[in-house]
Amino acid sequence: MEEFVVYILYSEKFNKNYTGYTSNLIERFKSHNFIETKGYTIKFRPWEVIHVEFFSSKSKAMKREKYLKSGIGREFIKNLISKL
Repeated sequence: MEEFVVYILYSEKFNKNYTGYTSNLIERFKSHNFIETKGYTIKFRPWEVIHVEFFSSKSKAMKREKYLKSGIGREFIKNLISKL
């Protein structure tokens, strides 16, 4: 059974965060930090993973990602960052 991960990245250099989901966190992290040549995340490198949550289905991961991008979710992320 495939496992899905919701992750939060943080760029201390630019004080930016990024939330996403994937089925392969290590490869996705490499992509954000080294491989991608276009997109939002290349502008704010380097990134560090500050939070991960595991899910048994893609739909559950997508739902959690959407929640984290809501107002309440952004407060949760802000709180995480303040503890770094």
